[in-house]
Amino acid sequence: MSMHPESARAELLAAASGHGWSGPFPALLDPENAHDAAVLILFGVLDREPAVVPDAAVARDLDVLLQRRAPTLSSHPGQVSFPGGRVEPRDADAAATALREAEEETGLDPAGVDVLATLPEIPLAASNHRVTPVLGWWRTPSRVAAIDHAETVEVFRVPVAQLLDPATRYTSVRTFGDRTFRAPAFDVDGTIVWGFTAMVLSGIFDAAGWTVPWNVADERPV
Repeated sequence: MSMHPESARAELLAAASGHGWSGPFPALLDPENAHDAAVLILFGVLDREPAVVPDAAVARDLDVLLQRRAPTLSSHPGQVSFPGGRVEPRDADAAATALREAEEETGLDPAGVDVLATLPEIPLAASNHRVTPVLGWWRTPSRVAAIDHAETVEVFRVPVAQLLDPATRYTSVRTFGDRTFRAPAFDVDGTIVWGFTAMVLSGIFDAAGWTVPWNVADERPV
């Protein structure tokens, strides 16, 4: 268990190199017309507010950057997500897409971000995207806030120790078409993190060796 943020950086790097996704991510319904996208999964010491949890599984000042999408959006309205968006022709690669979108959405300075790894792409069935998660480390944190309120309502830093707290975790249950999907989810003081974002976070926590046993049998519909 990493009780110092820099050891967390090393563990994330190791996790990325040997990471296999356990899923199950629903398959794309229309793969022929799917769009490519990228998201930035940004870890680091984002502020000086330590996590308030009884038993921290990682350094209490280790955070991850998330945002809440505007409730008016046609795709994933009101959900908590990573910064990111669709690939544009001018983007050199997935990391460039993720950093550009994160700058547009949160105002962060990409120069302060170390790209640790580009993870395998994951299908996002709800909006028919192939999403490449880009794992980043915030070497030099910069100020962040919701820039375009038509897209993003709120940008916030969530302590990783709080996400790992078994009291925060449960299994979300959702019917998608004629299938029922069960997946990891988080209730962070009433802010629900579920779906793609929660599954990716959970996979990274598993791969980094940070996961604390939690009650998978606690099932709640989303």
